[in-house]
Amino acid sequence: MSRMIAIYRRELAFFYNSIIAYIVMMMFSLLAGYFFYNLLAFFNLASVRVMQNPIASQQLSLTEGVLQPLFGNLSIVLLLIMPMLTMRLLSEERKTGTAELLFTYPISDWDAILGKYFAAVTVLLTMLGLTLVFPALLGNHADPEWGAVVTGYLGLLLLGMAFIAMGLFFSSLTENQIVAGILAFGFSLFFLIIGWIGPFVSSGTAKVIVQISILEHFHSFSRGMINTNDVVYYVSFSVFFLFLCSRVLESNRWRS
Repeated sequence: MSRMIAIYRRELAFFYNSIIAYIVMMMFSLLAGYFFYNLLAFFNLASVRVMQNPIASQQLSLTEGVLQPLFGNLSIVLLLIMPMLTMRLLSEERKTGTAELLFTYPISDWDAILGKYFAAVTVLLTMLGLTLVFPALLGNHADPEWGAVVTGYLGLLLLGMAFIAMGLFFSSLTENQIVAGILAFGFSLFFLIIGWIGPFVSSGTAKVIVQISILEHFHSFSRGMINTNDVVYYVSFSVFFLFLCSRVLESNRWRS
């Protein structure tokens, strides 16, 4: 445990002593702010239009009009920027030759993998923490469903952790950071949009595709619900790619 923590601290120090983490957090915050502002402005406009219609006004929901689409948009933003965060985690170690030095120390592959993984997760938590100002503003001027806020952020955290695990795996395959980033983005996009072909295949195949799609498992979180199946999916997804990463590192040890 102490060795994993040492790797975690080393990696976290690199993140916050370089411009990478700050660029990623700034991009995420700016895009989140843009989506929040536009969704809230549209919701206010809709509220004004239905003000004289009591029935229509009762159908307006802050959760469905602002929170749910906001979390949905942020899930796409995570897809776009997570590869920027993960592409150097192991690729740079291999390129600079420090990977061989790192693994000559009395640490296990899992110490290195989990240390780097949780360092990236910490940056993710910081990014999500910066957006807490949005539900705080809603709570100051309205009465949002706080359960939906909590589940939405939980879904974003699990989704981001899945993207980080995948990105760490692809970073272990090559010393080229750009290649690692492209692979992580491409496969993340694949798992995100695979559910789109559901209506064009048989019902049995569609059910399998829905279980594979990383986006389909996010919908319940954005709606304010926690489905055990979705939690298990994200945890299994992350563990699977971390396991693949450990196999790659073990293979590299034998070859070296």
